[in-house]
Order: sequence, then C-alpha cells, then structure tokens
Amino acid sequence: MKKQLVYAYTLCYFAYGFSQIGGESTYQFLNLVSSPRQAALGGRVLTNVDYDVTQPLYNPATINPELNNQLAVNYSSFLGGINYGTAAYAYTIGKKAQTIHAGVTYINYGTFDGFDENGITTGTFTGSELAISLGYARQLGLSRFYLGGNLKFISSRLESFSSLGTAIDAGLLYINKETGFVATVALRNLGTQITTYAGQQEPLPFELSFGLSKTVQNLPLRWHITLENLQTWPIARVNPARGTTDLSGSFSPEEVTFLDNLTRHLIFAAELFPEGKFNLRLGYNFRRAEELRILEQRNFSGLSFGLALKLNKLRFSYTHARYSGAANTNFLGLQIDLQ
Repeated sequence: MKKQLVYAYTLCYFAYGFSQIGGESTYQFLNLVSSPRQAALGGRVLTNVDYDVTQPLYNPATINPELNNQLAVNYSSFLGGINYGTAAYAYTIGKKAQTIHAGVTYINYGTFDGFDENGITTGTFTGSELAISLGYARQLGLSRFYLGGNLKFISSRLESFSSLGTAIDAGLLYINKETGFVATVALRNLGTQITTYAGQQEPLPFELSFGLSKTVQNLPLRWHITLENLQTWPIARVNPARGTTDLSGSFSPEEVTFLDNLTRHLIFAAELFPEGKFNLRLGYNFRRAEELRILEQRNFSGLSFGLALKLNKLRFSYTHARYSGAANTNFLGLQIDLQ
C-alpha cells in the first residue's frame, strides 16, 4: 500500500507542476528550473552564454571560459512544501581554455504519513532524488558553432523503494558576437534506469527544445524566445470544464487548435541591463498560463519576474514565479566568483 501511496503522491505533484506532460516518465525532477535567472525567464531559457554557471545544467553547449572558478548555489521552496536546490561549478584547464562543468540537483519531498489498506497508520516516510552532472563543450573548428554534453548520474528514493539511472544532455549552439544573436537546440535526459523501483522499467523525461536570443542594439535589453517540449507536438489537451452547452442542452467540448498547440510550446522573456551589476528579468510561460489559469479569474499564471545584484565577487538573485492563485514559488540564488 505504501508503494502506491508514494507513487501516486509524487505523480500528483509533478502533474500539477508540469501539467499535461507530467506523470509520463520517472525522474521528473530533472526538468525543474535550475536557477533564479532561469525561473525569471519563464523556466526554460537556453541561450545565456555569459557568467551564469548554472545555465549548462540545462544546455551544456553554453559551457565557456567565462565560467572559470564560478560557484553557484540556488534554493527554492517549491509547491506543496517541496524543497529543492541546485549547485554548479566550472573550472578552465590549460592554455587552450578547456572548461569543465559540474552540477548537482537535489529535491526533498518532505515527510508523509503512511497507511495500510485498512487505514491503519504505518508510520512516516520520506522521498528524495539527486542528480550529479559533468559537462564539457568545445568550439567546432573556427566556426560560430559550439557543441556540448552533460553526463548525469541519478539516484531516487521514495519510501523503501529506490532507483538508479544515467542520462546525457547534448546541445548545439550558434553565437554571433558582432550582433549579439544566439540560437541553440538542446536534447535533455536521454538515458535509462539502471535499477528500477519495483522491477518495471520506466522512461526518462526526454525533452527537445529550441532557443533564440538577441541583445537589442543601443539598448541594455536582451530578449529570449524558447520553444520547449518539441518532442511532443500536440501538447494541449481538452479541458472538460471549458466546454459549452447550448440552449438545447447539447454539450460541445473545448476545441484545441493548431495555434493552441503552438503557443503552449512558447516561452518569451526579456532582461534589462543583462550585463550590468543590477539586472531585471521578466518571463511568460504560455503553457503554464493556459493550463493553470482559473476560469473567469485573473491570477497572472505563467508570469515570472526577478532581479539580480552584483556586489564585488558576489551576485545575489531572486525570482517570484506565478503558477496559480493557490500556489506560487520563490527562488533564491548566490553566485561567487572564486578567482
């Protein structure tokens, strides 16, 4: 009974946090937001090629020498009392400026009350998951293209059940430094379970995403566009609560159009003073906004905003992300320049 309770409870949280694509695979925590900056920019930004040492957790092609000796620690009090955080560090080796990146993602689901099939208490139990990644990227010849990869080792424990897994991320990045234009494609969580929870092999949350960004000429502004979860095109689902009933009593379900599917893959974001000591960030996640909004009520689902402040070798970041009228998250981050 405890197995079913843990599994159902975990899937409920992830179905809420990731909406229609939640619950279709294991290790869903791998797709959680990795930093306050990413959270502020809609949750899936892929194109930050600068000081942000946590960006390679989502796109390893962004590993670059500017990350040398940068250490970041991030924490979020997530939905339903879930706590999770990330840490990242990069180091550049040798005269050819070969940069190695390491990262950790950890999540703790808290404490649960267990019951048997007769409703008798069986005590409490916990659940937690951990992923450790090692990454590297390099320029392709003298071109403007960069190729990177992460190797991830995954550990999960839910009550008395545990699982181990491994996965890789890969990214291809194009940078035009003269115009400030960046384009990228990223493949994430391509892997397998090494050991399963109870003998049943489950898929990992594979994700294919595409991103664009550009710095506006003569303005301290950078915009980002991300198309997420392209591996699943019909991502929108019919919501029975949004159907209509005519005067004769005939019910017509909600119609999901091509445009509905297109926009639910889209995230738009912008940064003001992206390279300054003070940085403002704003993002809008269309899928989150559409699937978590409350009918006939304005609650700003899908909107996120944040700021960062750099003091000498320290950079502090904060983000507030709107999920629904009942649940929102805050994200704190600290990056330290160890050089």
